Amino acid sequence: MFERLIENAPPEWQNFIEMLLGPLAWIPEMQRWLADFFFDSPSKGILAAKVVFLLFPLLLWTGAIWCTQLSLYTLPFRSGRLQFISMMLLAWWDGARAVWLYWIGLFRVTGVILGWIFAVTRLAVKLLVESGKQILLLPFTMTGKMTQSYFQPGVPWIAFMMLIFWCLLEAVIFTYTLTPTVSEVLADLVGAEAPPAMGAVLYFFLLLLILGSFACIQAFVDAVKKREYKFIVQMVLVEIFVMFFEVMFLYRELVDAVTPWIAQQTGEQFRLGIVFTLSLAVFGWAGIRGMTWFLFGQFGTPPLLAFISRRPMVTPEQAGAVTPPAAEAALWWRAPVQDFKGEIGWLHEKSDQLLEYLTLPVLQVMAAALNFALILVASRPIFNLPLKGLKEVMATKEIFTLHLQPKRVER
Repeated sequence: MFERLIENAPPEWQNFIEMLLGPLAWIPEMQRWLADFFFDSPSKGILAAKVVFLLFPLLLWTGAIWCTQLSLYTLPFRSGRLQFISMMLLAWWDGARAVWLYWIGLFRVTGVILGWIFAVTRLAVKLLVESGKQILLLPFTMTGKMTQSYFQPGVPWIAFMMLIFWCLLEAVIFTYTLTPTVSEVLADLVGAEAPPAMGAVLYFFLLLLILGSFACIQAFVDAVKKREYKFIVQMVLVEIFVMFFEVMFLYRELVDAVTPWIAQQTGEQFRLGIVFTLSLAVFGWAGIRGMTWFLFGQFGTPPLLAFISRRPMVTPEQAGAVTPPAAEAALWWRAPVQDFKGEIGWLHEKSDQLLEYLTLPVLQVMAAALNFALILVASRPIFNLPLKGLKEVMATKEIFTLHLQPKRVER
C-alpha cells in the first residue's frame, strides 16, 4: 500500500515520503503476518481456539498500534503534549489489563456454563431416579392406598359385587335345569314350541327371585335386631314360603338333574324317593343360603337394597362418627419441580449477571480500542477501565453527549 504511494511520488520527494511514512510502513506487513497466523491452522479446532482467545486481543493490538503511530504525527501540533503522552501510555496499560480480563472472563464464563450444565444434569438425573423409584414402588403404593381407602367406613363393594355375581351364576344354573320343564309346560299350554326368548325371560325372572330371597333374609335379620316380634313372625312365614317355593321349583329340579348320575354311580341300586329328594333340596337350600349369607350376603344385601330404594346406607350419626382419611402425601415430582422453579427464578434474577459474564470480556477489549481512537481524535478517553459492569457501558447517545462537552482548562 505505502510502496505504491512512494513509487507514484516524484523522485525528489520519494526519500522524504519514505521517511515520513516510516512509522506506518511496517504495520500492513504485521497485519498480513497476523492473518497468515490465523488462517494457516492445521485443524478447525486450533483455528477456533485462536479466534476465541486471540482475535479480539490482536484486533485491539492492531488498533492501538495504528492510533499510537498516527498520534506521532500530531505531537508537534498539540499543546498538552506531556498530558497526551501520559494518556497514551495509560491507554496501553488499560489495553493490557483489558486483554487479561478478557481471558479471565472467558474462563469465568466457561465455569459458569459448566456449573449450569451440571445443575440441569443433576436435576434430570434426580427426576429419572425418582421416576424409576415411583415406577418400582407403584404396585405397593397403589395397594396401600386401595387398602387404606377400602378399610375406611363406606360401601362394601367387594361383598356387593360378589352377591351380584353369585345371583347371576345361580340364575344361570337354575335356568339350565328348569328350561326343559318350562319349555314342556309352555308347549302343553300353548300347543307350540317355546319361543327363543323364553330362556332370557326365565333367566331374568329367576334372577329377581334369587335377589328377593336375599332381601327376605335381610328383612328377617333386621326384624330380629330391632326386636319387632310381629314383624319377625311375618318374616318367618314369608321365609317358609320362599323356602318352599325355591325347594319345590328350583332346588328339587337341581337334585333331579343329578339323580341319574347318582343312580349310575351306585349301579341302579340306590334311587332317591320324594322324601329324600325334598330333604336333600331343603338341606341344599339351607346350606347354600347359609354359606353365601355369612360370607358376603349379609354385607352385600344392604347396599343392594339401598341402591334400589335410593336411600343412604349410613345414618347422620354414623356419618359424623366416620373419621376423614388422612391427607395424601405430597406428590413425588413436586419437590424436584419446586427445585427447578427455584433455579429458574434464580436464573431470571441473575440474567443481567449472565449477560455481563458473556459480554463484559469483549466489551473490555472494545472499550480499550475505542479509548485509543478517542485519545487520538479528542485527546481524552471515554471509558474508565476496567469495566466493572454493564452499567458503566454507556449508550451511544450518552457517549456522544459526553464527547461534545468542552474540556475543562485548568488554570
